[in-house]
Amino acid sequence: MKKVIVGTVVVCAAAVCTAAALVVRHRMKNCGKWTRAMNILKEFEEKCKTSVEKLKQVADAMTVEMHAGLASEGGSKLKMLISYVDNLPTGDEKGLFYALDLGGTNFRVLRVQLGGKDERVVRQEFVEVAIPPHLMTGSSEALFGFIAEALAKFVEEEGDGYHPVSGRQRELGFTFSFPVRQTSIASGTLIKWTKGFNIEDTVGQDVVGEITKAMEKIGLDMRVAALVNDTIGTLAGGSYYNDNVIAAVILGTGTNAAYVERAHAIPKWQGLLPQSGEMVINMEWGNFRSSHLPITEYDQALDLESLNPGEQIFEKMISGMYLGEIVRRVLCRMAEEAAFFGDVVPPKLKRPFILRTPDMSAMHHDTSPDLRVIGSKLNDILEVSNSPLPMRKIIFELCDIVATRGARLSAAGIYGIIKKLGRDIPKDGDKQKSVIAVDGGLFEHYTKFRNSMESSLKELLGDEVADNFVIEHSNDGSGIGAALLAASHSQYLGVEES
Repeated sequence: MKKVIVGTVVVCAAAVCTAAALVVRHRMKNCGKWTRAMNILKEFEEKCKTSVEKLKQVADAMTVEMHAGLASEGGSKLKMLISYVDNLPTGDEKGLFYALDLGGTNFRVLRVQLGGKDERVVRQEFVEVAIPPHLMTGSSEALFGFIAEALAKFVEEEGDGYHPVSGRQRELGFTFSFPVRQTSIASGTLIKWTKGFNIEDTVGQDVVGEITKAMEKIGLDMRVAALVNDTIGTLAGGSYYNDNVIAAVILGTGTNAAYVERAHAIPKWQGLLPQSGEMVINMEWGNFRSSHLPITEYDQALDLESLNPGEQIFEKMISGMYLGEIVRRVLCRMAEEAAFFGDVVPPKLKRPFILRTPDMSAMHHDTSPDLRVIGSKLNDILEVSNSPLPMRKIIFELCDIVATRGARLSAAGIYGIIKKLGRDIPKDGDKQKSVIAVDGGLFEHYTKFRNSMESSLKELLGDEVADNFVIEHSNDGSGIGAALLAASHSQYLGVEES
């Protein structure tokens, strides 16, 4: 009997030892997993560092590229496109103006009643119209005919409170968010379609001419007064409310910047200088690149696998289209090399762009003690149901690294524009404020990104100069901004209403 008891005790002891060994091994394995994951994170963080010295190098490189792009066509990665906008809205504009915003599978038509300095925007309304898919690959006549019909219907619904002047054409600002070679304030030839459009007979044609033909065909008496993009519209919207606006930046799905340049500082400008002595330049800064940018292997892989390898490098590091994807790529490496999510890489994690920047923002703004928002996002998006707190903390840190790098590089870009305009040096007695108008979902909704960008710009400017700069949210440049540019480029400027 004693032998049986002893045998049982020995077996139990052995089982306990085995179980204990498994627990220890599991803990060691987990410990090793977090250590390897942290090493990947720290290595990434090191490569993403944006010291003030590095940011100033990026800004200097931006300024050099700006000079080169203004000197000659094709002389720089920055296109530095002449917009032909030489009169920004002042707030004095009065009357009824329309806008057409075409930039994707929907378009908007707007009307705005302006009341001058005292009343500003008296009234506004818009409708959004879906474009039938067959028109996106049909003929130019069919697409612009459809848009003109929608415009005409919208004009017919003009109600009380909108006051067109008798005997005058209605005027329209046209935001056309596709690559265009602008030839005047109200003309530009389509270079190529993007965003799912493919209408061959429009390429090489003046898009203002196309919409004008369509309007004339149905008897709609309306003139396109300005052809613009959303960045220049943002500059116009900002300028309308504050005449100290010097530049505009879009930080959304994509990114771009525009600013007011002295006309004599544009060597490639041909012809008479504008009476205002100024010209708005559309930088197309998303295509900026420099050896000073902190590019990692994740950025290189993202670029290589993109639809436009070698292009839009700056945009791929700072815009809402790509920030979440950079986070996903780092997580993929952690999953593959550190078994971060367990022995199997979550299948959904392998899917490009499954982690969107709004989801990254929600995780980055998680203030709960157990980071439950991060746990919820991992479960909902990647189907990772088991996410211990150390895992969530690492993901929080990763989001912070990617967002901070993007925000600080955005600030460096803005600082580059400020340097180009010579406003980075304090001038005795100069207390005039300079305003940067910013729009886009990334800036508007990603609070930590916005705060980091603003504090980084202040850091670059220094306290004394920073006091003279303000970043303001300028909303709906592609809509209201376009209508305001139609007003500031109206054929009736200086003509009294009868």
